[in-house]
Amino acid sequence: MRFIIPHISIFIISLLSFCSLIHGQQLYAAKATTDCSNKNNSVLGYSCNGLNTTCQAFLIFRSQPPYTTVSSISTLLNSDPSQLSAINSVPETASFDTNKLVIVPVNCSCSGTYSQANTTYVVKAGDTPFSIANNTFQGLSTCQAVQDQNRRSTVDIFPGDKLHIPIRCACPSKNQTDLGIKYLLSYLITWGDTADSISLKFGAETGQILEANQIDEQATVYPFTTLLVPLQNPPSSNQTIEPPPPPAPSPPPPSPPTSPGKSSSKTWIYVVVGMLGGIALTAFIGIIIFLAVFRKGRKRSDPVIVSEIFEAKEKPLNKKLDEESQDFLDDISGITHSLKVYKFKELEAATDNFSTSCWIKGSVHRGLINGDYAAIKKINGDVSKEIDLLNKVNHFNLIRLSGVCFSDGQWYLVYEYADNGALSDWVYSSNNDGKLLNWIQRMQIASDVATGLNYLHSFTSPPHVHKDITSSNILLDSDFRAKIANLAMARAAEGEFALTRHIIGTKGYMAPEYLENGVISTKLDVYAFGVLILEIVTGKEVAALYTEENLNLSDMVSNVLSQADIEESTRQFIDPSLEGNYSSELAVYVMRLIDSCLNKNPADRPDMDEIVQSLSRILTLSLNWESSNVSGYQSFSRST
Repeated sequence: MRFIIPHISIFIISLLSFCSLIHGQQLYAAKATTDCSNKNNSVLGYSCNGLNTTCQAFLIFRSQPPYTTVSSISTLLNSDPSQLSAINSVPETASFDTNKLVIVPVNCSCSGTYSQANTTYVVKAGDTPFSIANNTFQGLSTCQAVQDQNRRSTVDIFPGDKLHIPIRCACPSKNQTDLGIKYLLSYLITWGDTADSISLKFGAETGQILEANQIDEQATVYPFTTLLVPLQNPPSSNQTIEPPPPPAPSPPPPSPPTSPGKSSSKTWIYVVVGMLGGIALTAFIGIIIFLAVFRKGRKRSDPVIVSEIFEAKEKPLNKKLDEESQDFLDDISGITHSLKVYKFKELEAATDNFSTSCWIKGSVHRGLINGDYAAIKKINGDVSKEIDLLNKVNHFNLIRLSGVCFSDGQWYLVYEYADNGALSDWVYSSNNDGKLLNWIQRMQIASDVATGLNYLHSFTSPPHVHKDITSSNILLDSDFRAKIANLAMARAAEGEFALTRHIIGTKGYMAPEYLENGVISTKLDVYAFGVLILEIVTGKEVAALYTEENLNLSDMVSNVLSQADIEESTRQFIDPSLEGNYSSELAVYVMRLIDSCLNKNPADRPDMDEIVQSLSRILTLSLNWESSNVSGYQSFSRST
């Protein structure tokens, strides 16, 4: 192979002076990665010494053929393509320029004594563990780790073999989390990188980079090795934009000779055209501002309670748009990019003229379009915000909008179809008509909802708050995987907290700070999510959980957890249909998670990424308990 690291010229990172008495997070592997017979600990992976055994981590990958698309990179590194496209602010069908820095979100977890993300790779002709680790994966793995993971040597891998590839990642240590560090990014060193340039690129502190990798200001680092970059916030696509090289100076083109008369006449033409254009533009902007103010004034109304899935949340449009206007349809198609603009006749044919046999609920009908079912929602109102948001987001746990139609002053939105309907049809033991979900299914649904909300809170730009998380707004596909629906009320999170005088939501799910003071933040969704999990594990609607003696859900859950026999008090609280289907210790852990979500102080509620990690662990341990009923939970008890 021509790719041999010892022959690459090294470079020295120029660093700020740094001194710390706190031990670093990991040991930098340096040139040891080039010697496949050297199997010291640092080349086999980062030590599993994080505060959590699983976490959200990020990688930097430089796009190289054949890995230049969202699909190919996400497949290679076992990343969710929707998350990868979102965090890089590109469509899921996008291709990257060669050498473009691509942010890759991965789930990092402990595997024995090492922390890693896991993927697989099918060996091609000419591959060796060295070339796979350093060429294909660009140093995000090492030849030693590949050999160790697959218990193979350099000479006995063959084309077609499927190898398990450990990707270098890590979770923040307690020292780092105490400093506000929430994520670690595995950054691929290349020529010209310095600690200062890396820290500036990702908004990290140079000293923390040094500490995280146990290196000092005199250390030599090498291309195609990884450095951990501690981050307080997820990386963004703006941080991977390389500054363009300065353009080469070139002489101005010669001006064509013109006569004074012609030049003067052209000047007057330009002046007149400019004045007319300015007047038209000013008038257009004035009309837009007037309409915006007018509609804003119209939208102020008394608080309403929203409970129907897919229910319209806005007042009807004052301006009726002409459905026959091809210009209007063309404009909508241009704005929505990947969305199909349907003709009303197509939707009539898909729903048998919106017959009762195709009716689902409220204003939603099931339609058959090109052989596939779709959910078609009729809305008599302004859907521009929902269309705009759904057209930008793309995540497995968010319901997908595939098309729109405008007819006779009403909108029709075409969504993916969820075969098993709303969660509310399944989770309430009092009205589910024999439909029962087991413990594993309920924990998977909770994990799915948390993952979808975490995407809205952390991976959309700007971050968004759903504002109406309820069991009716969670849909279940054919595999009982959850998808968040009804984003009509979603709004951008304006800083950490924002205020509104327009209180709207579903009774029982609204956080106290929102009801009392109109405070909006991502912690609003966290509270509603806590109520949702409470419904999931108890099998009762939120309205049935409130009693005259106890009108506060937080106090009620805290009371359950304060009992002397906490497992017994929790067991009596859980849906009786789940008896014998779960571990009582795990149920207590879930109740504690619910208690933290329902905290009266929004600042004390966990972030959704923390909840995702907790539920991932609960789901894994639940699966272990189900398979063994005993041994799978023992490790959990010891660790807690």
